[in-house]
Amino acid sequence: MSGREGGKKKPLKAPKKDSKDFDEDDMAFKQKQKEQAKALEAAKANASKKGPLVGGGIKKSGKK
Repeated sequence: MSGREGGKKKPLKAPKKDSKDFDEDDMAFKQKQKEQAKALEAAKANASKKGPLVGGGIKKSGKK
């Protein structure tokens, strides 16, 4: 019985990813995604400032 037999085995090393060359289309797409994410965050911030859009579920009449 060796010490390595039982227990957790060492994971294999993952191969290093090659740095991918980006062309202009990829760069434009990434820039557009960043701008959309910023706009979404700004919209979330504005929405959180205000109260709920709908004034409540059941509407009551003024009559008794």
